[in-house]
Amino acid sequence: MTDVDIDDVDKAILYALQEDARNMSSGDIAKRTGTSDSTVRKRIQRLESSEVIKGYSASVDYQKSGYPLRMLLYCTAAIPERGALIPDILEINGVVSVQELVTGEQNLLVTAVGESDSDITSVAQELLDMGLTVADEVLVRSHETTPFGKFDPETHAEHDS
Repeated sequence: MTDVDIDDVDKAILYALQEDARNMSSGDIAKRTGTSDSTVRKRIQRLESSEVIKGYSASVDYQKSGYPLRMLLYCTAAIPERGALIPDILEINGVVSVQELVTGEQNLLVTAVGESDSDITSVAQELLDMGLTVADEVLVRSHETTPFGKFDPETHAEHDS
């Protein structure tokens, strides 16, 4: 994939979708960006086809849904293999995300959720079986996200003045 030129309208679209993609219509976004509904739909389609927008998903509170444990597992993999291992790691039951780290000895950050310690232990064991070293485990109390501020046209405009 080649880099895509992202202008202020694209950034505003990305910000709006990060805020609430489910309830944000192209008409709502058009009003925010001062463009037409069809322009927004075309921009979204371009952002999707270029994989800037990789998909849409629900933000789940795992604790409230019966999975109170969220564990970060810092792993070490052979550098040439680490990227290729990610799809297999994502197939492990309980793993919800993998991040490839580029500094330090620990080069993969695996997030797993479960009901009990044994759920997390089985994830760690599968990682070990794949040839990874689990260097550290961190239990997370809470996890919150927010839209990326540099995509917000109002915040961005304040900093440019």
